[in-house]
Amino acid sequence: MYNAERSIERCITSVINQTYIGDIEVIIVNDGSLDNSDKIVNSLINGTYRDGILFTYINQKNYGVSKARNEGLRTSSGNYIALLDSDDEWLPDKLERQMYHFKIDPSLDFIGCNRNNERLGFPYKENNGLIAISLMKLLFKTAPQTSTAVFRKNILLEVGFFDEEQKFVEDANFWMRISLKKKMVIIPETYVITGGGKPSYGSSGLSSNLKEMEEGVQKNIKEMYQLGNINFYEFCFFKILSTLKYYRRILVVILRKFN
Repeated sequence: MYNAERSIERCITSVINQTYIGDIEVIIVNDGSLDNSDKIVNSLINGTYRDGILFTYINQKNYGVSKARNEGLRTSSGNYIALLDSDDEWLPDKLERQMYHFKIDPSLDFIGCNRNNERLGFPYKENNGLIAISLMKLLFKTAPQTSTAVFRKNILLEVGFFDEEQKFVEDANFWMRISLKKKMVIIPETYVITGGGKPSYGSSGLSSNLKEMEEGVQKNIKEMYQLGNINFYEFCFFKILSTLKYYRRILVVILRKFN
């Protein structure tokens, strides 16, 4: 949470209102907010009671999203981790649907879902009600969005944590490392509303800074090449593809201002 006074109550309430039956540990990391976020959270969690929900509230200096998420990951005690950014919200049956898939298929390690009624498109294709994730697909297009993800906590033992030096497209970096070792899927239904339904980039928040986002993408591509996960020709291809997509996004944002 960082300066989220307009959305944090809606965000936390969406977790409280989950239809999932089971224990939920809500860890809120305040990343040095300067607005009224702290007061809103304290008022909300001190006045909230629901069986099976434990609140933990952490205040820290403004270190950035990756360090904030890692603090929450290290504090967590459950067997599953669900991420949620402070300007996003879960639909009521989000956790219930994802935990159902973990139950019926123990081989799954990571489950995302759609958001804002968007369709993923190429290269993601539904098969038997789920969409498989791979490194190559992630290099073409990052999916799913961070606030849709649920994964087994034991992933952290093999993959590690978010790169705290990376402030943009850090989720894609984490997903790529997971994809090399674990089975990842996406449920092709919307169970999350992100940013109040705003476009996925160019509007506000971290996603509004297209230049830094592109630098993060290029860093991820280079890292996968240096680790030997893609060859030189794939490295060149994805670098060029990302650059073209970057200029396309700039054009889309410019045109959007005239609509």
